[in-house]
Amino acid sequence: MLNSELNFFQKVHVVARNIPYGKVTSYGAIAKYLGAARSARMVGWAMNKTNGDETIPAHRVVNGKGLLTGKIHFQGTNLMQQLLESEGVVIENNKVVDFETVFWIPKL
Repeated sequence: MLNSELNFFQKVHVVARNIPYGKVTSYGAIAKYLGAARSARMVGWAMNKTNGDETIPAHRVVNGKGLLTGKIHFQGTNLMQQLLESEGVVIENNKVVDFETVFWIPKL
C-alpha cells in the first residue's frame, strides 16, 4: 500500500522501484495501478523527473506495446536498451521481444 501523503510522481517512483530485475512494465500499467488509468503520459513525465536517482529503474518502463519510447531521455544512444539487455531482456528494433513474458503487473 502506498503512503497517501506522497504526490503522484513520488508514487510512480515507489512503484518503479519495485519492478523486478529482468522485467518491464508500462506507463499505463503503473497509471492503472495508481487509480489514474488515463494518466500514462503523467507516468512518463514522472519517470523523466527521477533526477538521476539510480534507485529508480526507469529503463524498465516502456510503452504498452513494449516500445522503448523513453529512450531519448537516457544519456547515450542506446543506454536504455543496453540496461535492459544487461538484465536479459531481448530488444529488437527498439521493442521488447516476448513482451508478455517479461511484463510485470504492478501489485505492491
